[in-house]
Amino acid sequence: MTEKIKNIAIVSLAGLCIFGFFFWGIIQPDQEMSYTERRPLADFPEFSLDAVLSGKFMSEFEDYSLDQFPLRDSFRTLKALNSFYVLGQKDNNNIYLVNGCISKLDYPFNESSVNYAASRFEFIYEKYLKDSNAKVYLSVIPDKNYFLAEQNGYPALDYQELFSKIQEKMPYAAYLDITGLLQIEDYYATDTHWRQEKIADVAEFLAEKMGVGFDSEYELINTGKPFYGVYYGQAALPLAAEEMYYLTNDVIADYHVFDYESMQEVPVYDLNKLEGADHYEMFLSGNKSLVTIENENAATDKELIIFRDSFGSSLSPLLAQGYKKVTVIDIRYISPAILANYVEFADKDVLFIYSSSVLNNSVTIK
Repeated sequence: MTEKIKNIAIVSLAGLCIFGFFFWGIIQPDQEMSYTERRPLADFPEFSLDAVLSGKFMSEFEDYSLDQFPLRDSFRTLKALNSFYVLGQKDNNNIYLVNGCISKLDYPFNESSVNYAASRFEFIYEKYLKDSNAKVYLSVIPDKNYFLAEQNGYPALDYQELFSKIQEKMPYAAYLDITGLLQIEDYYATDTHWRQEKIADVAEFLAEKMGVGFDSEYELINTGKPFYGVYYGQAALPLAAEEMYYLTNDVIADYHVFDYESMQEVPVYDLNKLEGADHYEMFLSGNKSLVTIENENAATDKELIIFRDSFGSSLSPLLAQGYKKVTVIDIRYISPAILANYVEFADKDVLFIYSSSVLNNSVTIK
């Protein structure tokens, strides 16, 4: 009798869990966005006979049910804790943790991707820079794996091969090596990006090599908002928030920044972005296709054009101290073929500065 009661209890509990979560999923409102993963969640698929017969409905319904499952984030955290601390796995879906610092595996070296990126840069050079009397520079920002992966037993791409290949493909650009100025503490522990307050020396080095200078005295401002980077959501681990800072001074505070997407002036540091999912977007309002920074207090009439990825958002305000005008371009969001409609290239300094992760995964470059 005792065994029978135990079996009934087990079956009842299992049924309660199954049907409880089933009805919970029906009753709870669908969520539009996962703020931990920074992506929209799947909506209930459109029902039609064709969709059912083709299998499309069930495929989309599976995505929907996984995205809208009750306590989804809690179960993701439970899985991550089990993977790392119970099963002893070194990574969870390519996310790994070293001394409280999260990174994502990116290997092996993708030569075709680097070649593609270089071909788009060459298009820009041939179309706009070759006969423009522009001074062209190149720099590569190592991602966090450069400091963490191989040193801790994880597979890593061949960074020296990547650095050498992009230089080989861009013989028209003077290479500015910043790797010796960086260390893992210069990056957010839960995000892919570097911390602006840690890269003042990088900005000074680049400015010096490009023949400009500026006053490197800054005021360090704490945003007062807890920062959870993109890897925080992907890792699904209960890690502490980070503090987020930005650098300013009288020169930076007096910039005029113009966003060509919204066709209006925007702040250097858009503090309204701190209310959104990605706080790093506060730097130059995030991933904008074309932004100009005008510095009326510059000691020179020189102008700089920066081709960049998201790392350049926090670097550009520091570099702009040495230039009358800086044009910041992200060709992941604007075609290089139309740049002549917005930018004059003659007699400018031109800096191509990209992270190794973008070069190794350059499909987003137009």
